[in-house]
Amino acid sequence: MTDFEYSGSELSVFAGATCWKSYVRRLISPWLGDEVLEVGAGIGGSTAALCPPGIRRWVCLEPDGRMAADLAARIAAGDLPACCEATRGGLRNLPATPTFDSILYLDVLEHIEDDGAEVREAFRRLRPSGHLVILAPAHAWLYTPFDESIGHFPRYTVPSLRALLPPAACVLRADYLDAAGLLSSLANRFVLRSGTPTAAQVLFWDRILVRLSQLLDPVLGNRVGKSVLMVVRRQTAFTTALTGASSVAAR
Repeated sequence: MTDFEYSGSELSVFAGATCWKSYVRRLISPWLGDEVLEVGAGIGGSTAALCPPGIRRWVCLEPDGRMAADLAARIAAGDLPACCEATRGGLRNLPATPTFDSILYLDVLEHIEDDGAEVREAFRRLRPSGHLVILAPAHAWLYTPFDESIGHFPRYTVPSLRALLPPAACVLRADYLDAAGLLSSLANRFVLRSGTPTAAQVLFWDRILVRLSQLLDPVLGNRVGKSVLMVVRRQTAFTTALTGASSVAAR
């Protein structure tokens, strides 16, 4: 992890997606708790938008050394909430004992090749009844050269995310989001075939399509969208179940 450098260039383009971040904040805020780990915090765009008042501790975990340093500088300058702390590295750089009320993967899990192992590591660091929150791009048939260029491995569905979960995980929410944005993604995939979205395209998506999606998504029962959101609770039996599964595998 010490020599990791993120190759994507889209973070600054999406940093101004305020409507989308507000939508996500409303959906995930009930599950945060007092101590939060944000994996792959990047440039802090989601941190600034999602960290609510009253949080005791918000750990910004970032493997890219330059981004981690920038996060630390933003925290010191007061640009990010005082409860935040920047840590360079990945989950394996953190203590394995349960520490967090929630762990967030916000458009991050798709960048991790062994996503199943990552999810299991995350569960080990959740307190009993803590929550794992995953927001990820949906549908393999929407995979584009842009996905490849920024280091995406899969795009997900609700069943494919469920398949990553360890024993005793309890799914509380599994929804597709951004039905209107799905139409623009379809146009980009099969008609425009464009690369990195421009600032103007992101602004149109955020100010127009996301607002429309907030109306459409519940009407459609959250069965359609270009992103998938899953919230999972760690049951108290998780450690025992995982240990038992490991013992069986070892035989």
